[in-house]
Amino acid sequence: MTPNREDYLKLILELGGDEKKVSNKKIVAGLSISGASVSEMINKLVKEGLVEHSPYQGVQLTPAGLKKASALVRKHRLWEVFLVDHLGYSWNEVHEEAEVLEHVTSPQLEERLDNYLSHPTFCPHGGMIPQQDQTVHEEERMTLANYSEGTQIRIARVLDEKELLDYLMDLGVKIHEEFTITNVAAYEGPITLQNQQKEVSISYKAASTIFVDAL
Repeated sequence: MTPNREDYLKLILELGGDEKKVSNKKIVAGLSISGASVSEMINKLVKEGLVEHSPYQGVQLTPAGLKKASALVRKHRLWEVFLVDHLGYSWNEVHEEAEVLEHVTSPQLEERLDNYLSHPTFCPHGGMIPQQDQTVHEEERMTLANYSEGTQIRIARVLDEKELLDYLMDLGVKIHEEFTITNVAAYEGPITLQNQQKEVSISYKAASTIFVDAL
């Protein structure tokens, strides 16, 4: 399978495509490519039995597609842990490096990397790292954009997107950090969070890709 196909399957999984339909629009945004290119690739993946497509609803991984996507996500997230914990990368720097490494990682290297890291269960962005031959099923959570003022939340997982991670890095927002939502601006305006250390305003777009636990 080509790296391009693998990237599609991995993104569909990260957007929740193991359990629900993912729109072409979200795939376009996640890969920063044209809608026509996405439609063409989706058609190929349907013919290969890796995704199912419903007009106006989107795509969902088949069992075969989920297996392939999970194997790729496992390699990607193992490398992210290694880069952050052992090479001093920050969480917004590892995605592109892991993108390269995941496609050239043999089963033997994957196993040795997992053993060296003592079998981590989560990546630096809060995503689940499946065990070998296990499929990924992220814990179902609502996003920050779903909660109202006064709610206390903990940042649990963010999508592995470079632009989003750079944005959160600039704001100083980290995984597992706890906040109170102090303001939700109207018309999809920014959402303000506060704790004892700081106050930050997060755009509605970013808040829609930050998964949180209510406390």
